Amino acid sequence: MIPIIEKSEVSGFMQKWKSRRKSPSREVRTLVEDILNDVQLKGDSALVRYTLQFDGVDLESIGFGLTPEEMEKGVRSVSQDFLNIVKQSAENIRLYHEKVSTTSSMDWEKDGITLGQKITSLKRIGIYVPGGRAVYPSSLIMAAVPARVAGVEEIVVVSPPNQKGELHPAILATAGLMKIDEIYRIGGAQAVAALAYGTETIQPVDKIVGPGNQYVAEAKRQVFGICDIDMIAGPSEVVVLADNTANPDFIAADLLAQAEHDPLASSILVTTSSNLARLVQHSVEKQTAELSRRKTIESSLKNWGGILIAKDLSHAVELVNDLAPEHLGIHTKDSWTVLADIRNAGAIFLGGYSPETIGDYWAGPNHILPTNGTARFSSPLGTEDFLKRSSLIQYSQTALQKAAEPIMAFAKMEGLDAHANAVQKRIE
Repeated sequence: MIPIIEKSEVSGFMQKWKSRRKSPSREVRTLVEDILNDVQLKGDSALVRYTLQFDGVDLESIGFGLTPEEMEKGVRSVSQDFLNIVKQSAENIRLYHEKVSTTSSMDWEKDGITLGQKITSLKRIGIYVPGGRAVYPSSLIMAAVPARVAGVEEIVVVSPPNQKGELHPAILATAGLMKIDEIYRIGGAQAVAALAYGTETIQPVDKIVGPGNQYVAEAKRQVFGICDIDMIAGPSEVVVLADNTANPDFIAADLLAQAEHDPLASSILVTTSSNLARLVQHSVEKQTAELSRRKTIESSLKNWGGILIAKDLSHAVELVNDLAPEHLGIHTKDSWTVLADIRNAGAIFLGGYSPETIGDYWAGPNHILPTNGTARFSSPLGTEDFLKRSSLIQYSQTALQKAAEPIMAFAKMEGLDAHANAVQKRIE
């Protein structure tokens, strides 16, 4: 059962909840560092060894990459209805992500000064698609579509295989629709290492995106700088902000949808209404009994769930901003008015008929979102994450002559006389 946290206990709950943000253990950091170093030094042979050790699959006998025949088999083994759903989902996501400008810009100013920026897409990116508890073709779509919109030429997918060395047909079918033909059956920190450093078989990438377990997240953290990454993904989380006008069954359903992901997932209701809190608690218990992932849900709600009773709406908003959730549902009488005061949230769902599920699969905005409070300073994955900007500067002789004195004075103030000299030589 999800606990109700009274006003006097909210502070203690918040302290406990924030402990989820702690860094991984020294053991995890050390193991990941060893794996990364091993793959960097030994390449394919290290990938073979770790895949056999962790996944029970011998890559030497079946190969790293999936063959066109295996891809085609994956496509054939899913229904046409599924393919149609994936196509429509991808189309919705494409339309949303195309709204970001991908064009360069220039400003021509007086005296022959040209300033601007050149926008260039990344050439090659890697997408980590998790395996394990569930299958996530949706995450593949969310990563691949904005990359394609940005103009990325080469997309590589890595995903942990099952014990037969296979990837789930839904992943293969989705990859086929995304026109991705470079897919490797490797997972974990070793897959991140292969993408970052490259091996004899796998060429390195410019950026790694996609969620994974704590070993994948730590590996991405450690290779950042060798290549770019999207974010350090933690356990999934949802916060619902509600007043006494909200539907308790809708809220309960949203909390449960998040809790079924993982025992570490967090589902929180922040409300001003004690009556609503009790109704939601009852509905959560009733709906849980009908769901297939009941054990995972119960563990998640017991350890990281809660119904927080706020003093008033202002206090409720303050708690939400402090939590900085990955997903935020606003179920209040006037959700748009409340929205104005929300500073920290990855994705915001307004009103009772906007469940978080539509953001996961259908609406268009990306579901690869900041977690663990990082919505305080970061954003959802988007087209712009696959683009880079180069500043453009051109001065004419006349323009440089006019600006020379203050520029040289600035350089000399910093003790950089060679900087000043680079200007001086041009105006003599």
